[in-house]
Amino acid sequence: MELAKALAKQANVERVNLVTRRVVASEVSDDYAEAVEALAENAQIIRIDAGPEGYIRKEELWDHLDSFADKLLSWLHSQPRWPDVLHSHYADAGYVGVRLSHLTGLRLIHTGHSLGRDKCRRLLAWGLTMEEIEQRYHISRRIDAEEDTLSNAELIITSTRNEIEDQYELYNCYTPEKMAVIPPGTDLDQFHPPTADTVSSAFEASLKKFLYQPDMPMILALSRPDERKNIVTLLEAYGESPRLQAKANLVIVAGNRDDIREMNEGAQGVLTELLLVLDCFDLYGQVALPKHHSADDVADIYRLAAASRGIFINPALTEPFGLTLLEAAASGLPLVATENGGPVDIIGNCHNGLLVDPLDKAAVTEALLSILDNPDHWRTLSENGLRNVARHYSWEAHTQAYLQKVQPLLQHFERLPKTPPVARTGRLRKQAIFTALDNTLLGDDQGLEQFVNLIREKRRKCLFGIATGRRLDAVLAILKQNRIPRPDILITSLGTEIYFMPQLLADIAWSYHIDHLWTPQVLRRV
Repeated sequence: MELAKALAKQANVERVNLVTRRVVASEVSDDYAEAVEALAENAQIIRIDAGPEGYIRKEELWDHLDSFADKLLSWLHSQPRWPDVLHSHYADAGYVGVRLSHLTGLRLIHTGHSLGRDKCRRLLAWGLTMEEIEQRYHISRRIDAEEDTLSNAELIITSTRNEIEDQYELYNCYTPEKMAVIPPGTDLDQFHPPTADTVSSAFEASLKKFLYQPDMPMILALSRPDERKNIVTLLEAYGESPRLQAKANLVIVAGNRDDIREMNEGAQGVLTELLLVLDCFDLYGQVALPKHHSADDVADIYRLAAASRGIFINPALTEPFGLTLLEAAASGLPLVATENGGPVDIIGNCHNGLLVDPLDKAAVTEALLSILDNPDHWRTLSENGLRNVARHYSWEAHTQAYLQKVQPLLQHFERLPKTPPVARTGRLRKQAIFTALDNTLLGDDQGLEQFVNLIREKRRKCLFGIATGRRLDAVLAILKQNRIPRPDILITSLGTEIYFMPQLLADIAWSYHIDHLWTPQVLRRV
């Protein structure tokens, strides 16, 4: 939304259309049911009907995306002219964008935000099985769409270099040369330093019941009560340092809660541990752990910390980007942040803080004290942040960088003529050819060459599969050695394992099916 409004303000941007799905449901605002909603004189939201009227989870949208693409194409045909560029956000929009790009010839730009392969890796690490991940998130469809989008987009926009190196590199269609780092903007009208006429807020009043000396500098942490945010380690570092306790209060804003016992297991564990650590070090009167705050309070919380000449800290184990760091910096706060992820770029550009190993409590303590002990250093970091956030991370800076990347794509570019939309035949192939490996594909070099040429010619229309008694690793070696295209489906190990290309996703359902009532111990006795 902010990007659309910022682009609409640019003199060389004629119109911005933000397209999404129309939702008619009592649990969301009536605005979601409006087919057209104006954002500015030359910017609007277009809502397209696809699937059921009501709200559905984003993971359930996949079956409705072809319908969405068809209706959006019809809407484009009703407009007086084509847009100059398509820009998709997230995997599902990438799926739609690829199809529209093919049908219209329009250049496609994509921003992934979060990626399926990275999410799958994290979910597996949390103990979920592939079957659970597939059932809940349709992760294979998402990853396929992301691979297709990476292959077809002219430009991929990321927030940080870390995003390119640690997330996009997991993909087969990873092409770093067509990726550009353009960090998102920050609303400088909302997030700004305190002024002489800044009035006290309700949140400020709420801190007085936690803190004996509320006017001391504030070390502020603001995040979800998530184990990965590492706020328990921050509290332990504070509790182990009498010097830090003498210099500043610690305020941890960790979401909203009424009854910790009714929260999800992860949040419950983090908040319980915080209270145990607070009690262990007897930090009553020096640490605030407020129960409630609203979204409107956040800017005031930053300004309150800045007015106290405090510090904002993000001690997360890893931080993909770090939007709170930008908001805090725009409010005049120096930063101490994790050295893992997006903060490396932010502090590198803004020169307004220190990077630390989030698991090294001594390093965290020393970084905080080095700023608190030196008022001139605090002032320098604060001023650097204010200046460089406006330079690198405002929406104006974002749109300028964005348009500089987009303009070359439009040079020497001819759009396809506007032709009436044609009926689609569907994305599923209706024919398949399966073959064995030994003494079938192999054994006749001339016949193999002819077969390979046929498969490559018919690949878009025909599914190709190989069934063999060999193990997976042996099959892959033979395919490479004989230059046989990788099949869409591999059945290996005498039919006990099924894999889907190109990610070699194992068919978990098949594994469970053949394991049913399978008693190998009985066979061994026989």
